[in-house]
Amino acid sequence: MTNIPERTMHDGYKIPSTGLGTYTLKGEQGVESITAAIKNGYRLFDSAIRYDNEGTLGEAVKRSGINRDNLFLTSKLRAQYYDYDRALEMIQESLYRANLSYWDLYLLHWPNPKQDQYVEAWKALITAQEKGLIRSIGVCNFMPEHLERLEKETGVKPVVNQIELHPYFSQQEQRDYNNQHDIITQAWSPLERAGSVLNDETLQNIANNHNKSVGQVILRWIYQLDTISLPRSANTHRQRENLELFDFELSSEEVEKINGLTREDGRIADQNPREYEEY
Repeated sequence: MTNIPERTMHDGYKIPSTGLGTYTLKGEQGVESITAAIKNGYRLFDSAIRYDNEGTLGEAVKRSGINRDNLFLTSKLRAQYYDYDRALEMIQESLYRANLSYWDLYLLHWPNPKQDQYVEAWKALITAQEKGLIRSIGVCNFMPEHLERLEKETGVKPVVNQIELHPYFSQQEQRDYNNQHDIITQAWSPLERAGSVLNDETLQNIANNHNKSVGQVILRWIYQLDTISLPRSANTHRQRENLELFDFELSSEEVEKINGLTREDGRIADQNPREYEEY
């Protein structure tokens, strides 16, 4: 089993440096995939109300035989529940679905700035944390102005900001902001949803130099950016492969070559958090 390094969040809790994204993993097949991932050594699992799979994650945890306290489990509040009272209710509901007594990390899924309820929802997460329903609280897809407003209006800043991040969209400005404010960056879709990035010639050449796959090179690059990757895979072999990123190191020149692949229009689905509304 791979020994996964941990990061310490600004609230004092530790979080594994890589984990499994669970988007589309549902039902019995999803339970089997997540159970296999636990056996393969994963300890961080990222789910969401919007994924409709919190129950799947909970059942996999139950079947795994691993002590729940040895796992790091995350879910996210979807924006249709950003009303304060509804948010608290849905956090409780998500725990019931997963058959858990607490979430290690709970995130606001999108800022939805036109809706303008993310501060209200953030206050609900703070309350849920005070009640012991959540250990750590964070956000997804928040831009600097959204993060600044949260801290200004509540005095509490997120421990994590989960953002789209892959070689074609490296998000250096946002990562720099997160680092400067002691917010850990997580990367969703780090392998660009198995898109064209896996066939990139620059990445293939670097992978050949290290006798690794392109996917492993990307995940190592993300690790060296002090960012936590959340690759999704239902394939047991690929799950194991995606954990094999701690036994080699990219040179500074290789990191810069990968940094240079970023594109202004690199978002997978043009989901700009300043405009995109998710419910």
